[in-house]
Amino acid sequence: MAWQKQILRVNLTTGSCNIEPLNMEWAESYLGSRGLGSKYLYEEMDPAADALSAENKIIFATGPLTGTMASTGGRYTVVTKGALTGAIACSNSGGKFGAELKMAGYDLLIIEGVSEKPVYLHIEDDKVELCDAGEIWGKTVWETEDLLAQKYRDPLMRFAGIGQAGESLCRFACVVNDKHRAAGRSGVGAVMGSKNLKTIAVRGTIGVRAKDPKAFYKIVNEVNARMTDRDEMARDGTIAMVDVTNGFGSLPTNNNRSVRFEGANKLNAEAMHSPNENGHTNIVTNGACFGCTIGCGRICKIDPTHFSVKDRPEYHGASGGLEYETAYALGSACGVDDIDAATFAGFLCNEYGMDPISLGGTIAAAMELYDIGAIDDSTTGGIKLEFGSAQALCQIAELTGKGEGFGADIAMGSKRLCEKYGHPDLSMSVKGQEFAAYDGRSMQGMGLAYATSNRGACHLRADPYGHDFETTEIEGKAKIVAESQRDVAFLDSSGLCLFPGGCGWGLEDYRTLVDAACESDWNEARMAETGERIWVLEKLFNLKAGLSKKDDTLPKRILEEPADVGAGKGLVCRLDEMLPEYYQINGWDAEGVPTEETLKRLNLN
Repeated sequence: MAWQKQILRVNLTTGSCNIEPLNMEWAESYLGSRGLGSKYLYEEMDPAADALSAENKIIFATGPLTGTMASTGGRYTVVTKGALTGAIACSNSGGKFGAELKMAGYDLLIIEGVSEKPVYLHIEDDKVELCDAGEIWGKTVWETEDLLAQKYRDPLMRFAGIGQAGESLCRFACVVNDKHRAAGRSGVGAVMGSKNLKTIAVRGTIGVRAKDPKAFYKIVNEVNARMTDRDEMARDGTIAMVDVTNGFGSLPTNNNRSVRFEGANKLNAEAMHSPNENGHTNIVTNGACFGCTIGCGRICKIDPTHFSVKDRPEYHGASGGLEYETAYALGSACGVDDIDAATFAGFLCNEYGMDPISLGGTIAAAMELYDIGAIDDSTTGGIKLEFGSAQALCQIAELTGKGEGFGADIAMGSKRLCEKYGHPDLSMSVKGQEFAAYDGRSMQGMGLAYATSNRGACHLRADPYGHDFETTEIEGKAKIVAESQRDVAFLDSSGLCLFPGGCGWGLEDYRTLVDAACESDWNEARMAETGERIWVLEKLFNLKAGLSKKDDTLPKRILEEPADVGAGKGLVCRLDEMLPEYYQINGWDAEGVPTEETLKRLNLN
């Protein structure tokens, strides 16, 4: 069991909403969520189609363990062709929406076509309807959820939708659920906006059953007992990594000009927990997604006297606070050491529906363009876009969310922005997607992982962390990246979060949960093959979309400008040495194309 064995297909052009059987042959080969959604996308659309065209589809995919009692069983994935990258987009989110969609009876929600006018989708089990969104179009994510919650008066109804950034087709717009959880990367919100779909409201009462409920319950208890390292994650969340990477010399700073930030102590976990000069403490409590036993989420408040909110009481409440990636993107990447300013910019990302990593990375690129004189005050509308300016960060973030002024340029993403102003090398991105919070010179494996990630630069598609923090030598890194990419593809497809893997679980714990919940035998060999099949399918999509070996690369800065301090001081990323080995390990040719033998072995030919 575990699968609901049905999908919901919504055609926005015709207005039809139909329930269809799940292709169980595909489910047995791709498991669910990321893998199964990617398979449906690959089979049902032309990868060469424009991401913002009617031909693109957007798929909300749950995994077999989504909605079960397995720890962190709240994950879902949004699969589409990315508006930011033109590559396959596979954006994962937590919160409670994914579990509710699964409990409404659906493994996947496939949305196709384009509506003539703004609509939202209302789902209550098998009752499905498209509703006029005229009254909520133009509203923020927060306003939309509040208005619909008031309308339906069901405290268990969950929402996933877009704000003004998605409506205005900001290239890095995201899909936000539960007000501050997001399918954040690759511009999935822009695709949703291009279809005139504002939000999805879902309520499910069907529930989810494992293959053998008693056996599954026993396995859940056994693996939960091995999650022994979660206290620090619950207390500090991922922001604890600020001190780790800054000390190591891999915290990207000032658009990757440096790998260490002098103001890191004003953005770290201690800064989040310590009262400021006014006695205000940034963090209020931690938060957890559906079924989570870790609780890494940050619920924070901004000092009401801070310049960003002192005259705006609507921002004085508590909401989703800084994680490590947002602290980097809205902090060190822009040279900003003001935790309240970064928190405010993060609130805006949740409110307007923007990926904070791409927003921060693009603002950082704009700050460098400003610094070298490629843009000036006349370009920015009078905003002095200087590294370290908390005021500029907050101003530009809000303009971008609204699609106004220079914010409309920021909304293009750093690749298009830097090309427009004549300095494409200043975009710290891969396939058009901005770096996450690790520098690929100090962390050579992460450099390779960025370059080869199917969805553009990403810190969650491979797991070279341990080896990277041990050594800057490249021996063994290609194998680690290749194998962990397959492992992560399987884990993402299960419907669980990756974070239990940092709190005591191993791959075997995930596998035993899948095996206990799902039909047939999910042994170790099958897990590995499934993960590889998913990874190669994504690669095939990108090849058909027009991407090639030239896109498996890094910015000139990372390849030619040595890191200035830390463990990687004097080093550039040795991608040219690692990439051929990586291709060989994967069974791909010298151009990064899977061989016929590899395709045959994975039943992909």
